[in-house]
Amino acid sequence: MQKRRIALAENQCLVREVMAAYLATQLDVEILEATSVGELETLVRTHGPVDMILLDLLLPGMMPGLEALARLVELNQAQPVVLFASGAAPNVVIEALEKGAAGYIDKSQGARSLVNAINFILAGETYLPAFLRLTPRRNVSDERGLTPKELEVLLGLTAGLMNKEIAQNLGLSEVTVKMHVRSICAKLNVKNRTQAAMVASQFGYGTTAARKTPAPAEGVTTGTPSGLNA
Repeated sequence: MQKRRIALAENQCLVREVMAAYLATQLDVEILEATSVGELETLVRTHGPVDMILLDLLLPGMMPGLEALARLVELNQAQPVVLFASGAAPNVVIEALEKGAAGYIDKSQGARSLVNAINFILAGETYLPAFLRLTPRRNVSDERGLTPKELEVLLGLTAGLMNKEIAQNLGLSEVTVKMHVRSICAKLNVKNRTQAAMVASQFGYGTTAARKTPAPAEGVTTGTPSGLNA
């Protein structure tokens, strides 16, 4: 069976080589290395789409803005492109998700958490670290027209609850919760529940929803992988 391929785009030689060696053994994958956006684009065009791109925010060619990320998302043909950085600002992470990124992995995470996050994304999920905290700004309902019930559902999303848990907490059917989530995403102009939770946190909604079932172990995600704790 052909190994999965991960493109590691990191311009610091030591970091790149150590990571490549570690991931190759822990994930049984082939690591393709790049030191700039231009080199990465050439690599993908030459070898075809890879199973994942780990994209350093400070990679030469990334700035200004995140247009390079958007190009790579298109070039990699729907295979995940993941922002890989140290202490990225919340607005940068939100912009990356809006441009199609499959998540954000912070370089301060432990090696085991890195592997778990990569496996989670390869399974088709969106990953964000638990320690990502967004700065409150203004009430999200001021301009977005959310109903009181939608705001309650949104609080559940920011708390990392799944639709079934939100339904149990609010005394609703799971189908009704799904309808509210679709409406929330449309009003907030986001693509999925992960982005909705991030926008809500940015506008001042914390993870204070009461839980009647256990919370996810780590991360604000579209699902809860096992073993994400470092």
